Amino acid sequence: MLKSLGRPAAADAPQEGQRCGVVAIVGKPNVGKSTLLNALVGQKISITSRKAQTTRHRITGMRTVGESQFVFVDTPGFQTLHGNALNKSLNKAVVGAVADVDLVLFVVEAGTFAPSDERVLKLIGTDIPTLLVANKLDNVHRRSDIAPWLQAMQQRHPFREFVPMSAKNPKDVERLLQVCAAYLPQQAWWYAPDELTDRSEKFLAGELVREKLFRLTGDELPYTSTVVIDKFDEEPPQRKGQKRLLRIAATIVVERDSHKAMVIGDKGERIKRIGMETRVELEKLADAKVFLELWVKVRSGWADDEARVRSFGYE
Repeated sequence: MLKSLGRPAAADAPQEGQRCGVVAIVGKPNVGKSTLLNALVGQKISITSRKAQTTRHRITGMRTVGESQFVFVDTPGFQTLHGNALNKSLNKAVVGAVADVDLVLFVVEAGTFAPSDERVLKLIGTDIPTLLVANKLDNVHRRSDIAPWLQAMQQRHPFREFVPMSAKNPKDVERLLQVCAAYLPQQAWWYAPDELTDRSEKFLAGELVREKLFRLTGDELPYTSTVVIDKFDEEPPQRKGQKRLLRIAATIVVERDSHKAMVIGDKGERIKRIGMETRVELEKLADAKVFLELWVKVRSGWADDEARVRSFGYE
């Protein structure tokens, strides 16, 4: 069962050797931040897709290994192409995440550095320890090209360490955890050792619907489409051995009638598949039986309306 807490408990006196700290994961869209967070935590808590700007919220995931407790913060990819209300909200989440942390993981694709990477790097102060995480190392054909690239990156920022890796390689993930542990301050843990995220199952349900929506529509559907949870009710098991039941109703919000038709699909097949894939994955993550209803509504221009952006759950 996915465990969650709203806020960390007040820290007690640390036991000998205990470390705990906040680690922000930042980078431009589509560099693998959410995949890395899921790998570091050891369970899926942040959705992923090929569509840029899939992550829209500050997602906190916890991992306790030995005497060290890591509080990882995944952030939206910093946006510069569009200045609408939604993107302003997302960028605010990025800036806020790096303001008060113990360590920053600056994630880039190994061997590359684009102007969009540079804009994110400028948000990171030199007073916060920062590691360069060169992700997607498995895509680099000639490893001999990495050394001069790393030297060039050192000229851009005083990175404490370089960690070339692939978030899909468990050994690389464990190595990154070991590197991060040295930067955590000695203090009592904030969460119980089995806590995984501070996000609720209701939040996760909406995120999973949005993930399946983006994955099954590809680049046809604009990224401004979103999901709102209208109902989330939990019913206890009726008999011993049964699982609890989650009754969920969600609305997929799009900006045009043509987008609505795209989401519904021919004879409703696409929205049925979105619902089915969401239900199957949520049942596994929440260890519960799930009943899910999906609706589609058109709200033209919502991403440019600050009030509506806030009403849909964005800061």
